[in-house]
Amino acid sequence: MKIDTKKLALFSLVAALLLLFVANFRAARKQENNITYTQFMTSVSEKKVDKVKIIDDEIRGVTKDGKQFIAIMPFEDSRLPQMLQQHGVSVEGGRHQTGWWETPLFQMILFAGIFAVLWLFIIKQAQSSNSQAMMFGRSRAKMLSENWEKVIFDDVAGVDEAKQELQEVVEFLKDRKKFQVLGAKIPKGVLLLGPPGSGKTLLSRAIAGEAEVPFFYISGSDFVEMFVGVGASRVRDLFAQAKENAPCIIFIDEIDAVGRQRGTGLGGGHDEREQTLNQLLVEMDGFDPNLGVVLVAATNRPDVLDPALLRPGRFDRRVVVDNPDVVGRHGILKVHIKGKPMAEDVDLEVLARRTPGFSGADLANLVNEAALLAAKRNRTNISMAEFEASIDKLIAGPERKSRVINDREKEIIAFHEAGHALVARRMPTADPVHKISILPRGMALGYTMQLPTEDTYLTAKSYLKDQIAILLAGRVSEEQRFNDITTGAQNDLERATEIARRMVCTFGMSEELGPVTFGRKQGQVFLGRDLVEERNYSDEIARKIDAEIKRLLLEGYERAGKILEEEKDLLHLISAQLLEKETLEGDLLEELLEGRYAGVAVSDDTDAVEKDAVGGEAVQEGSN
Repeated sequence: MKIDTKKLALFSLVAALLLLFVANFRAARKQENNITYTQFMTSVSEKKVDKVKIIDDEIRGVTKDGKQFIAIMPFEDSRLPQMLQQHGVSVEGGRHQTGWWETPLFQMILFAGIFAVLWLFIIKQAQSSNSQAMMFGRSRAKMLSENWEKVIFDDVAGVDEAKQELQEVVEFLKDRKKFQVLGAKIPKGVLLLGPPGSGKTLLSRAIAGEAEVPFFYISGSDFVEMFVGVGASRVRDLFAQAKENAPCIIFIDEIDAVGRQRGTGLGGGHDEREQTLNQLLVEMDGFDPNLGVVLVAATNRPDVLDPALLRPGRFDRRVVVDNPDVVGRHGILKVHIKGKPMAEDVDLEVLARRTPGFSGADLANLVNEAALLAAKRNRTNISMAEFEASIDKLIAGPERKSRVINDREKEIIAFHEAGHALVARRMPTADPVHKISILPRGMALGYTMQLPTEDTYLTAKSYLKDQIAILLAGRVSEEQRFNDITTGAQNDLERATEIARRMVCTFGMSEELGPVTFGRKQGQVFLGRDLVEERNYSDEIARKIDAEIKRLLLEGYERAGKILEEEKDLLHLISAQLLEKETLEGDLLEELLEGRYAGVAVSDDTDAVEKDAVGGEAVQEGSN
């Protein structure tokens, strides 16, 4: 049992003070009824005293009315016995008995005890302060114990190539002699590169789980403090602990917090972060390569790391952990649905195709959101409907049922989204349209969802031009239908303009300017982002760039307008169905976009056109 020294010292101090209080209280009570010897003699002569007890020079008595008193004889009085006898006072004798709490020895022990307790308390506090000061420079790395949930490679899906790269590290930690006999040296450091949520931390834990060795976990920000030298001290302590537990793995998450390129700090000075990085470089290059200490680090910003950290002999192996493809997403979904009741209609292949760009963390969140939604709907299992609703929520945001939109704005939104969908269907390189909705989600009043049929890694010029036309189709549809435009196309215009600018300035896809890139980004790497884009071209070239961007946008605008003008009836039909059903998907959407819908179309008869009472523009009346 661990004794709390602070509580023990406090209890001892209180007890000592209590005893001192009791002793002083008794002494005070003695003082309360004391009378002088003269007063005592006067009371005896007046026959007010009933009896007395004389002990040495102390006279304890009781008056006839029952009051007790104490008197002290200042000198030996031979007349006292005779006087007491004459006045009928009963006299007793005895020997003075002093209480143990009144003895000088007890008083000395009491004060010595109080002094000792206070002294020990002060010493303990000083030692605790020194201990905390010494612990300040200790490493904050957490060592995963046997109680932690064990993770192996089978629990990590979608990163098969990365697992193959790391299998060598596992084999080395399991059987070092096999490599040492051949003179092979395992990489001292393994750097995991990839976007957030791709599974870098999980993969590092899987290495420890497969090798069954101690695993030290620490974040890059845990090294750096405001006090100079603390970070370097923690680095030294971390590697000292690792050597004592070798073979083992050290995992530093977000190493860019401490491993940024030196010499780019504010003012260019040698700050605490650089001192910590210097110590890390020394430790990585200094410990025995065959000792069995493997350093694994993760970052999503490899561009800001110091070159000395990436050279062979330190982080000499880089493993890219990218977002999974469709096969990887299928595998990740299989891992995350384990132990969860699934309905028969759940198709993981369809879900994998409908989640392009999702990371492993996104897919885990998708499964969890679907489970929460199923519980909210009081279901006993998770169906495809919950997965579909969760995908919409993660991509477009939560549905905002509280937002009330009037009929006029709802009609504008319907034509806007119908324009996106119809032009996307007619573009040869565009991704298939999966869903159209005019239900507000997140910051959007409506959305058109396109899902690719396969993962692609190269983007063609024709695809980018088609994307510009699709993005501008919503604005074109509004203008053609209402002879007016709204602010609803703001985000579409921003995205279309950015695509056109990158086509001209980055991808070299301009016929006028040729295969040239324009602009060079610069910035302080210490700040973690590019701040300035250097203009390395003349004013004349700048005017041509602006002209080319405008030409691409106008070209896409005209393409979208031509398609929507040709498909005017179909545009009205899709908009009408959107206003009625609010969301279009599946077979109904396919039939509408292909023009095979068997329902009643919206008439384009001019006799059915009437003026809108608010805006004055033409509104098509549907016939039943």
